[in-house]
Amino acid sequence: MRTANYIAGTWHASGDEVHPVRDPYTGELLAEIRLADASALEEAIAAAVAARPLLDALGATERAGRLQRLALAIEHRGEAFAQLIRREVGKPITHARTEVARAVTTVRLAAAEALLLHDTEIDVDYDAGRGRKAWVRRVPVGVVAAITPFNFPLNLVVHKVAPALAAGCPVVLKPAPQAPLTALLLAELVDALRLPPGSFSAVVCTNDVAEQLVRDDRVALLSFTGSDAVGWRLKSISGRKHVALELGGNAAVIIDDAPDLVHVAASVAQGAFAFAGQTCISTQRIYVLEPHFGTFRDALLHATQGIVSGDPAREDVTNGPLIDAHQCARIASWVEEARQGGATVLCGGQVLDHVRNGYAPTLLTGTHPAMRINAEEAFGPVATVEPVDDMEEAIRRVNASRYGLQAGLFSTNEDHIRRAFALLEVGGLIINGVPGMRVDGMPYGGVKDSGLGREGPRYAMEGMSVLRVLVR
Repeated sequence: MRTANYIAGTWHASGDEVHPVRDPYTGELLAEIRLADASALEEAIAAAVAARPLLDALGATERAGRLQRLALAIEHRGEAFAQLIRREVGKPITHARTEVARAVTTVRLAAAEALLLHDTEIDVDYDAGRGRKAWVRRVPVGVVAAITPFNFPLNLVVHKVAPALAAGCPVVLKPAPQAPLTALLLAELVDALRLPPGSFSAVVCTNDVAEQLVRDDRVALLSFTGSDAVGWRLKSISGRKHVALELGGNAAVIIDDAPDLVHVAASVAQGAFAFAGQTCISTQRIYVLEPHFGTFRDALLHATQGIVSGDPAREDVTNGPLIDAHQCARIASWVEEARQGGATVLCGGQVLDHVRNGYAPTLLTGTHPAMRINAEEAFGPVATVEPVDDMEEAIRRVNASRYGLQAGLFSTNEDHIRRAFALLEVGGLIINGVPGMRVDGMPYGGVKDSGLGREGPRYAMEGMSVLRVLVR
């Protein structure tokens, strides 16, 4: 494993502060990385600025070809990536392998979008433009600062890096401190592409040093995925640059009607507890129309009790460790707060003795909206299930949140589907599926405190480019 920063085509192992990276399940020390200081970050930014015209001059076809090579390289190293993700963040191995496969797809989608970057003719043959023609071109916005979280240390990185390179934008990546090794392994593969030096840097540094990247006016776009508190603060100090924020949420699913509630319950349980609920579209709030509540609650309880917790190296494990002891203690305190407030714990509700940093898959009912387990992003293996009188109440309950990333609706009623799509304040609505379904090519992002802008290579590239018009 590389344990040095990758800056402008070279590996840097200098820096006074050493950062340990540990396996959250075993506690094993995986690596020690010397954190980059301000001068190293300045080197990465300056190199990115110098690389901008060179990367653009490669041309879209050449950039697409190199991204295709990157996709093949990730695929070739797929099991190594999966095992590293499993060890670095405690992601169950089956989910880690899925993440690697998705990352390959994401890079290929970005390569395909690069080939669509051509001039578009528009009609201006009227008024002052009579007798003229015009063409619109997308040009790179400039240097991209990419800040990524721990939970998808490969796919969420390539969701920023691949579209940026496809659009002709150099990237300075600051990976999560809990999961820098996957990003550095990716840097090895990017290095082999022989892009202009400075086209990509991966810099592991403290948040204080990273603020230099956010504030720097030479950086044209900040693309951040993480907590809403951090995201909005970074936006406030980012100056005039473009900003794209993906900030998570407390995703809700509505159970209206379905021919097989047992099957639906199994899907909802997986959506709530896979990877210990550490995804920003993990199912957290479940609203069930009253006629189906008892049947669905019992089926969901049975499905939740069947979730296997344990060693993420095992193929049958769904619920592995949380990323660290602090997060495990936080979830425990939120559940206890709900219990003290009158909620009923249907199952779970305790720290797991046999899983380091593990918390049992937990279902609560009898909660109220102001409880943190409903109002905030849990980011852990906890969900609430509550009855609602009708579809209108369900929509109101989903919208009574400061977040709005994705939601799910299980229904066979077309009127209810159309009404939900019209009224739910979310970036995406999944019909007969859980909120956690994401196809990597679709526009992905939220409203309200869930962020700004959209990911998905095509849509990310729109934010990573600006329009230039030629009239002649």
